[in-house]
Amino acid sequence: MPDAEDDRTTASDLEAVLASLAYLLTRSQEHERRTARAGITAARSDVYLLRALAEAEGASRVSDLADRLMVKPSHVTRQIDRLQGQRLVERTQDTLDRRARQVAITDDGRQTLDRLKQANIAGLASALDGVPEPDVAATVSVLRHLVDRYVHRVRTTLLSEDDPLPERSAPAAG
Repeated sequence: MPDAEDDRTTASDLEAVLASLAYLLTRSQEHERRTARAGITAARSDVYLLRALAEAEGASRVSDLADRLMVKPSHVTRQIDRLQGQRLVERTQDTLDRRARQVAITDDGRQTLDRLKQANIAGLASALDGVPEPDVAATVSVLRHLVDRYVHRVRTTLLSEDDPLPERSAPAAG
């Protein structure tokens, strides 16, 4: 059975790899290169909003989108304004509340998102060249677990100041 030190080393190694991967995937130049390859001009956060709308399979309220993306509704409203200007989303009247509006992804938005996904998949396929399929499947499983846990943690604790950080051990005497 691995001891606590092994767990910290493994978690530390994973943190370093995830930090590097996050940096590489979210670098502005890389995003611009991928979106240009897909023939679109959407900001990174706009892409996540388009994904959320596509996964919703129907119209969504701004507040629901903000909750799903874990941002403020005003942020989503600004994104919707940009995306509506590009005809990637549309606002419609909420059938249950005439004061509210709903947002849905348009056919152009779906096509745009599909082009970006295909560009991303091509890049990933190239980067994964030579990695056995079972290893990729195991990685997907672990990463889904991590995402689910982080989303749960953010939604239940909002990463409050009361959330304790791991204790650090005192340096060894020399």
